[in-house]
Amino acid sequence: MILAKRLRNTVFKTVLPQFFITLYFKQNNAFTSNNKVPVRQIIALRQSMVRHWLIKQNQLRFCEEDGTVVIPDASTVLQALNGEHGSYPSPSESCPDLRFSSLAAEYFLKLSFEEERRDIVLSLSARRGKNLYDLTLSIEELRDHIVIDNTWRFVSNYEDVVPVLSGAGISSFGRISLQQYLNLKKPLNGGTINTLPIEDNAAEFIDNHPLSVDETETKSLIKADLYPYQSVGFSWMKYVTEQNCGCVLGDEMGLGKTLQVITLIASRKAVSSNPCLIIMPVSLLENWRREFEKFTTGIDVYIHHGSKRTGLYTELLRHDVVLISYSTATSDYSMLTMINWDLVVVDEAQGIKNPDAQRTRSIKGIPRRAAIAISGTPFENHILDVWSIMDYVEPGYLGTKKEFEATYSDDIIGAEKIESSITPLLLRRRVADVAKDLPDRIDIEVPLDMPEREADEYEEFRQAIIAEYDGKNASLPLLQKLRMFCTHPAIIRESRMDPTFRSLKYERLCEMLDEISASGEKCLLFTSYTKMFDLIRSDISQRIGIPVLQINGETPVKERQEIVDRFSQIEGPALLVLNPKAAGTGLNITAATRVIHYNLEWNPAVEDQASARAYRRGQTRKVFVYRLFYKNTVEEIVNERIVKKRDMFDSAIVGTDGSQLNTEDIVRALMITPKN
Repeated sequence: MILAKRLRNTVFKTVLPQFFITLYFKQNNAFTSNNKVPVRQIIALRQSMVRHWLIKQNQLRFCEEDGTVVIPDASTVLQALNGEHGSYPSPSESCPDLRFSSLAAEYFLKLSFEEERRDIVLSLSARRGKNLYDLTLSIEELRDHIVIDNTWRFVSNYEDVVPVLSGAGISSFGRISLQQYLNLKKPLNGGTINTLPIEDNAAEFIDNHPLSVDETETKSLIKADLYPYQSVGFSWMKYVTEQNCGCVLGDEMGLGKTLQVITLIASRKAVSSNPCLIIMPVSLLENWRREFEKFTTGIDVYIHHGSKRTGLYTELLRHDVVLISYSTATSDYSMLTMINWDLVVVDEAQGIKNPDAQRTRSIKGIPRRAAIAISGTPFENHILDVWSIMDYVEPGYLGTKKEFEATYSDDIIGAEKIESSITPLLLRRRVADVAKDLPDRIDIEVPLDMPEREADEYEEFRQAIIAEYDGKNASLPLLQKLRMFCTHPAIIRESRMDPTFRSLKYERLCEMLDEISASGEKCLLFTSYTKMFDLIRSDISQRIGIPVLQINGETPVKERQEIVDRFSQIEGPALLVLNPKAAGTGLNITAATRVIHYNLEWNPAVEDQASARAYRRGQTRKVFVYRLFYKNTVEEIVNERIVKKRDMFDSAIVGTDGSQLNTEDIVRALMITPKN
């Protein structure tokens, strides 16, 4: 524009044959010549001195005399084109080759993912029919008209694009955050369906989570070698939470969700001084503590539970990780809100699927930088389960409860409709998906911390048994009642109470069977006591809604294989309850892929032979073996002895049925108490 203004003091000398103009500039009342300039450039320079239309970056713009450029709206352009606008000349005068069409185009957003930098990139296009045209406009330059292929067109969805971009917190095209990506793809926008056209090439990476993993990083964090799929899970959760977003880890039961989260928490210790809170069913408190102890070094873990728990929030701040039960999280809600937690993790997150429950409202109100929900069955019965859990990890993402229910039907159609929206925040792997990463058999210990009410009753039995013990005659029968109590108090003292209320172990069993059932798998459950058979048969079939068959010492030998065949032929999930001695050998039950040892046996050989009913030649799938036991009870002594025997010898050769236990083991079993 400086050159254009200087033309006011310029003399033009036209040399037509060469189509050049020689410019003479007036300086100090004298003219000096400049290089010859093409006629086209001079015309452009002269044009800049007058009001005119021009096409720049796919926009029809108007240039004022002082060089100011404006982008009028479509109605102004059309009025000027028809000679009906007093302030603007017709665009045809300045742009005679520009065509004007009555057929509209629409803005089209494109998302891509740069895997190396893990960047999501947003760009703008225009779509007319099947054709896409890349645009280089800024958000400030967006108008309700566009020039593509030398044709001016009205943009039909301009009024949709700008509010959506603004609502997503996006002020410019290019690199955007994961939070902005999620905001942009929100299925509900102000209570209405977001129908903005988007070509999402980033979804291929974000939805499938194929993020590269630095194995040296995980090895420096924990004392374990993660399976490849676990490394991907850790890396994905780290990527999501570093951008202050929440997520759902929905891997199938047995794939090590706990270890993946522990690795993530270990990585957070280096960058945040704020503690992490993990909320779970009370039955999992001890398991989480042991997992931290087993796999990490230097992480201070505190179980906030029971009557002796602290009443000072400052005490919780002294620890890196606080483990807490659902009920305590509700009762101590006020204290928990005094801390700005780095991560709040909810295990068995189906526990917050009811959005109206006090438990759910309390947990959602705990302040945190990011939230993680863990569940092998994240969405069970109703589509509102989806909303409640997603609203915890990413509040508002699926709109309000009322908006969600009005938009998505509680059926398969509604589930399919919502699937693409929740996929970016849900990581779900099945055993079949990662089978090559796993060994053929996976053994999982499930230690349990006996709750206070149950511990009081156990202590009553223990004291009564000690009263019978004279200090010399330490025999195995002394421990029988304690072992039976740990199996379930109801098999010693009958009760009409819900069996999950009296036994934490049984409550955990029901949770496990519910998850196994949801995955459509069959399960073998081993227990030694006939009364426990009766309790399971009468309760589980109704509670979980699956067929329950049984084989114990009272089952005629000739009928046992028939029961196995019937169990194997059942379509879908089913439970077969067996006595480890009566049915622990000779049966081939490869239809089952899950094995639960509900009460442990003194002889590891008996336990392994029982597990071999499912884990044997002919089994084509991975087998998961779970071992439930109460810590600080007779069951922990049994477990220690089994582990010791396995470490020393091959359990198939050396074992014991308990009859050869030494006095020291029996005395330890009598003296250990959950009340410590």
